Amino acid sequence: MIGGVFGVLILASAIGFILGRIKPGSVVDNLNARIRAWWVMAAVLLFCFVLGKIATLVFFGLLSFFALREFISLTPTRRGDHLALCLCFYIAIPLQYWLIGIDWYGLFVMCIPVYGFLALPAVSALSGDTENFLERNTKIQWGVMLTVFCLSHAPALMLLRIPGYEGQNLMLLFYLLLVVQLSDVLQYVFGKLFGKHLLAPLVSPSKTVEGLVGGGLAATGVGAALWWITPFSPLQSAALSLLIVICGFLGGLALSAVKRSLGAKDWGEMIEGHGGILDRLDSVVFSAPVFFHVVRYNFQ
Repeated sequence: MIGGVFGVLILASAIGFILGRIKPGSVVDNLNARIRAWWVMAAVLLFCFVLGKIATLVFFGLLSFFALREFISLTPTRRGDHLALCLCFYIAIPLQYWLIGIDWYGLFVMCIPVYGFLALPAVSALSGDTENFLERNTKIQWGVMLTVFCLSHAPALMLLRIPGYEGQNLMLLFYLLLVVQLSDVLQYVFGKLFGKHLLAPLVSPSKTVEGLVGGGLAATGVGAALWWITPFSPLQSAALSLLIVICGFLGGLALSAVKRSLGAKDWGEMIEGHGGILDRLDSVVFSAPVFFHVVRYNFQ
């Protein structure tokens, strides 16, 4: 599977090189920048998969840290929020991934939505700063839910105990990431090639009906074809791939709306051609928790 991913990247790099020679322009330059970034991301993921569970958890913990930093950077805070933010960055993130590491499912799914939800505004209130209190705390809570709680469901797939699939849970994580990211890429490609009808022009000018349908169905087909690396049947794999595609699309759309409301084009500039970490993870944060719980309740 890893060899197949790198084979696709080699093919994409060759196509990008040829297009750059034949038809240079901003679209081709952006495509090549995205391909170079994908090489780096694929290499990092391969490194984590080879090293195993701990490396994967550390990697996703760092992703949560940088994604939360991007979110907070675009949502203005005040001095009274600093202690709450310290709790988010230096307590909530390591605690959430530690709970996954020790296989404590019950507390993993409750810690941030219950205890974090109650603790953050209480800590902020101790500062005595009441200006825009509800708005400030809502932003922080939503940022933590997205970038820490929701994202942590991707490596949490290693918690599942599926009969007959023991020791292979990293393949479920690989499956989720491949389908959701391939869906993003194929929607972009189909949209550029065939896109005529904008879905939500004020929210995301690049998303089209043709891109969603063509790219989404193509990604669903790839996911269905990969049933053999999962505990699913071909039909179940197709249904779950479609679910991942839909959730990923809604995540990208929702976070695009947040960016537009803040007057920003991208969440950051950390990944060449992709913007920030959260620009690359917007689909994952919506699809990972849904995929995790659907698989857990139906296959564990």
